[in-house]
Amino acid sequence: MAIKEQCSRAESDENVRCIVIRGASPLPPEEGKRQKPAAFAAGADISEFAGKNSDDVRPFFEDNAWEAVWSLSKPTIAMVDGFALGGGTELALSCDIRIASERAKFGQPEINLGLIPGGGGTQRLCRLIGYGKTMEMVLTGEMIDAAEALEIGLANKVVSSEELEESTMTIARSIALKSPYTIKVAKRAVRASLELPFSEGVLTERSEFVALFDTEDKEIGVQAFLERKDAEWVGN
Repeated sequence: MAIKEQCSRAESDENVRCIVIRGASPLPPEEGKRQKPAAFAAGADISEFAGKNSDDVRPFFEDNAWEAVWSLSKPTIAMVDGFALGGGTELALSCDIRIASERAKFGQPEINLGLIPGGGGTQRLCRLIGYGKTMEMVLTGEMIDAAEALEIGLANKVVSSEELEESTMTIARSIALKSPYTIKVAKRAVRASLELPFSEGVLTERSEFVALFDTEDKEIGVQAFLERKDAEWVGN
């Protein structure tokens, strides 16, 4: 619920240019207990699944946080430190870019519960890393580490835990300096490649490109380039 609320707030706030999603730092351990490991999102509380039927879970999965993140028109970055399992991997997949720490681990372990991913994992993972590797992750339920995530294209970049925040924010700041309107158009055009046949996608791109020539930000950007100065975007 909190993620959906924050998505709505960020979408309507014109001062928000790029959205970073991260996991909360683990709380200090209770006396005599071990420190919990870092996690982006470790997935659902499995105890809540016991005794539930399809009517019980359908409302949650039909109106969920993964789609709220995926549907944002503004760019999103997942800052993944530690475990991203099940719905945690799906949350990272709902973002446009994934920056991971060296201790990050990804996985879709639902098969071990007699289930499959239910937050878009089978669809977004396959489009991102391909059919074969998706089948391996979904059917075995095994985790992969950050190095493999980078190798197969699940992670855009892997850095140390100490560098993670600064590396993520460097990318976020770079995006935030661009025209907010053009960023939305760029995201919309790239997303079209996931849903449209190639020939239709090219036509969509061309239409979006040509339409940008009627915007103020195009002229601002061109003039700033010619005058070797920073563009001051107006957002249309």
